[in-house]
Formats: sequence, C-alpha cells, structure tokens
Amino acid sequence: MKEKILWVDDDPNILEAYQRKLAKVVRVDTAEGGTQGLRHMMEKGPYAVVVADMQMPSMNGIEFLSRVKEIAPDTVRIMLTGNTDLRMAMQAVNTGSIFRFLSKPCPSDVIGEALVAGINQYRLVTAEKDLLEETLNGSIGLLIEVLSWADPEGFGKALELRRSVRAIGRALKADNLWEMELAAMLSQVGLILLPKDTLEKIRHRETRGCNPLSTDEVGGMSLSDAERSALVKIPEIGQELLARIPRLESVARIVLYQNKSFDGSGFPEDSVAEKNIPLGARILKVLSDLRSYEAQGLSDKAAFALMQSAAGTYDGRVLDAAIGLYVHVERSVQISAESSFLGRISALKAGDILVDGIRTRDDTLLAGPGCEVTSALLVRLKFFAVLEGVKEPIKVRRPKEQ
Repeated sequence: MKEKILWVDDDPNILEAYQRKLAKVVRVDTAEGGTQGLRHMMEKGPYAVVVADMQMPSMNGIEFLSRVKEIAPDTVRIMLTGNTDLRMAMQAVNTGSIFRFLSKPCPSDVIGEALVAGINQYRLVTAEKDLLEETLNGSIGLLIEVLSWADPEGFGKALELRRSVRAIGRALKADNLWEMELAAMLSQVGLILLPKDTLEKIRHRETRGCNPLSTDEVGGMSLSDAERSALVKIPEIGQELLARIPRLESVARIVLYQNKSFDGSGFPEDSVAEKNIPLGARILKVLSDLRSYEAQGLSDKAAFALMQSAAGTYDGRVLDAAIGLYVHVERSVQISAESSFLGRISALKAGDILVDGIRTRDDTLLAGPGCEVTSALLVRLKFFAVLEGVKEPIKVRRPKEQ
C-alpha cells in the first residue's frame, strides 16, 4: 500500500503502540503534538489519512485538523476523542474539518475499519481530481492544437506572448501563473469566429504596423465599420467561450480585460480599474501594446518610452518589470539559452521553436513564426510533407537542454 498515515498524539507511548500495530499493514509516521504534526505534513507528506487525539497541549485536535485541512485538503482527517469531548467533536464534523471521529478506548478492529474507509475516501477524491485534471488538460490541449491549425500565424504570436507573460509573471512573483500563460495563448480565441477574409485583413494590417481598428487603408485593405465593431468585442467573445469550460473562469476574466487601461478606460466599459483588473490582463495590455509599437518599427526602448508617457494606461509595476526584462535581460538570456539551426522536417523535435514558420510549396502557412513544435504538429507537418511538400530548410530555435 503506497498511501501513508500520520498519527498525532502528545503521548509517545500511545504513538509507539499504534505504530507497532499498524506498521505491518500500512506506512505510518507519528508526531508528538500538533506542531510536529504540521511539520511532518509539510516535509514528509502527502498523507492519505491523519489521525489526531482531541486533547493535546498547545494545539487541540480540532485546531490541528483544521490546519491540516488548509495545508492538504485532500487528506482525510480522523479524530480520537473521549466521551467528554463529544460535543466538540460533533461540531468539528459538522464544520467539515473531520471525516470521522472515534471514541476512546477504541478497539483495534474499529480503528482498522476507519483507516480503510479513510484510505478509500482519499483514493476516491484524488482519483476524481486526477481525472478532472487530465480531462481539463486534454481539452485545453485539443483546443490549442485546433487554434494553431485554424490560424497558424496568430498562434505563433500567442506562443511568443505566453513566453513573455511567463517571464514577467515570474519577475512579479505572481500566483496562478498557469492561468496567465493560458490566457495569453487563448487571448485571441474569439478571432476564430470571424470570416476568413476579415482575419486576413487584420493579419495584413498587423504585419505592416497598422492598428487594425484604424480607418486607414493599408495595401488596398480596410476594415468595414461592422468588422471593426466585431474586432473590438473579440475579448468579450473569448471570455464567453472560455467561461463555459469548468475551472477556466479566471482565465476567461483575464481575456476579457486584456485591453483595459489601468485607469479603467477602454473595453469593456465598466467600473473595473487598477488592481481590480486581473494581473494577467494588465501584463497582456503592456505586451500587446509593445508588440504593436514593434510592428511599427520602434525599438523596445523607444516603445517603452512612449508607454511610460501614457499616464493611466499601464500598471507601473508591470511596466517596470517588462522594461527590466526586455531592455536589460530577456533578449540576451534568450539568445544564450537557445541554439539555432537549419534543418528538414524529419529533424524537428517537440519543443523546437520555429523562427520563420513553415509553408507548403504553394505558400500555404502551416505553422507561424514563434510556434512551438508539438507532437500533434509534427504529425501534421509530416503528413503535408508527403502529400503536398513543404519548403525546406526550416530555421529552428532549440533550447540547449534538449
């Protein structure tokens, strides 16, 4: 049995007796009192079941198991109590801190049954959690793969955006960094609902450093009033799509507020401002505007100078972190951490980053610049290489640790 049990009591003789009885059938750790028990939880966990005595000095059983619930909510909690503690024990059960309580003196067979029930409960909870995690990750992975095929150029940019979000998030010591990275990758998911012709106009204008929402005609292409109106609502559309997926509510909120200025102006038109805007959205605002300035031919330094002069538009803390990474650190670190080479489709590996993208011989874009090669993309590329042919050699960046 791989699951472990932690037994907590202030009497070392009782601990020794239970360890001797149980060691032959389960893995048991013991702790003298709540403080040592919490230390074991942090250093030796995870534990499937924790059993604690009610009457312990400094920290009683209810207090200890309530802390255990905070530290390891999946761990099943059992309390041993004397009859005089029954009222307090019932209160603990009703508040959800305890799975089961046992009255002293407790026969060995009753303890054994309680431990088996606790382990089974732990297995049930963790198995369901693992299933949900795998289902969620699989669904997200499939969605991202489909997006990469529907809009290769845009997806490549989203991957570059994710890497920048990760760097800034780490610099800010942000919590839930995975939500910010996922929001970066899915920030333009709403574009999949636009007609192909409209999407081509947007990409055409972006590559020429022109704001897609402007009325200027670029290369014979301009957006109609209806197209511009739809483009403004892309974050809202993305939020509505992502909010339907369980556990992605926070990701959806980041996507919704990605264009919102720090002072509360911009889309969406509501009262949300400053730190009430999700941190991930504040990071995306800085990075997306930086990318627009770069497309116009500005250096990072010049772009950041303009952004610093735009009072109320950006979170100063986020902007400072971006400046520190882009102007002083990130670019040189990225170059030293990766090697570049020219190769054929057969030489690609999962994790490679495409420098110029990959096109078929008739110039159809299969994967855009900045796109990270995945196992599914490798299969697709090899399929096209056989049926239609692809332009080779391919320029790739590869992290040195591969």
